[in-house]
Amino acid sequence: MSRINFARFKRLVFLSFLCVSLIVSTNSLQANEGVGFEADYRTFHTDGNIEYGKIEDSYTADLVIYLAGNQFMVMEELIQDFLSKHSDIKTVFCQTIPPGQILNNQIIEQGEIKGQQIAQNPDVYGSVNINHLKKLKDEDLMSDYIIYAGNKLELMVAEGNPKNIRGVEDLARDDIVQSHPNPLTEGIFKFYGSQMLKELGLYEKVTGGKECKSCWAVEGKTWFTSRHHRETPQRLENGEADVGIVWTTEVVHSKAEGRSIEGVAIPAPLNQQDKIRYAIGKLKTGLNQSNADRYLVYLGTDDAQNIYAKYGFLKANTEELKLAPL
Repeated sequence: MSRINFARFKRLVFLSFLCVSLIVSTNSLQANEGVGFEADYRTFHTDGNIEYGKIEDSYTADLVIYLAGNQFMVMEELIQDFLSKHSDIKTVFCQTIPPGQILNNQIIEQGEIKGQQIAQNPDVYGSVNINHLKKLKDEDLMSDYIIYAGNKLELMVAEGNPKNIRGVEDLARDDIVQSHPNPLTEGIFKFYGSQMLKELGLYEKVTGGKECKSCWAVEGKTWFTSRHHRETPQRLENGEADVGIVWTTEVVHSKAEGRSIEGVAIPAPLNQQDKIRYAIGKLKTGLNQSNADRYLVYLGTDDAQNIYAKYGFLKANTEELKLAPL
């Protein structure tokens, strides 16, 4: 082989290797994105099997539940315990995404998930904002509700807390990069994180008065995420951020997974724990009315309350667990 042909051969080998690498990288990225997407849509079976991303099950499952996304880490243990106590219920479809998106884009209006329609009539809908349920009452879709859990705000930082962040007041510092839930679709910031910052007089400093999603609210300083419970831990671990407002439950979950993060507690009442209450109710249009009733009763049991507490949620009190009119 001539020197010229050999050089061409080496270039072809290199280009082939590069193309294969790009394909593998792209496929890996798509697979990772798929896992993130599918984890929001699960079908639980009474035999313990869990299927991911089967949106069509929202039309056929024995119980269909749409919930605020920050409960994603609880649902496997919770639903399997529920099923163990109700052997006649064979399948539960559970969606866990921002509740405002569910309300406006799936229940009030027909929604689609990656081009596939999802049922408009879940049996049960829950949110961290009771006004979402009141909107369903106005639409004559829901009459009653219970409060079944609480939560609180916390700061998440990288392991070792390299920037020595001690409290919310440190969010005024100019030497840190922040990663917070977006105020458009993430109720944690829209209803609670923003309120906390306003109480401290830090809202304009931290956000620049900007409302957007997957964007720099303050260029190079404050990033607004798309799904904060995935992005913020990753940005902290990658050195792309120094701190983020999250739920306490997300700190508990990330540490349980062995991720390289820590939590910085926020004292009450700044942590909004007196305001953050999870409300849930049965839709009148649901196909499985009896099963929905049984699920609401189950949430008030010691077993259900203890499972929520295990993941860092605050238990509801006896009065909150009583069915009440909206």
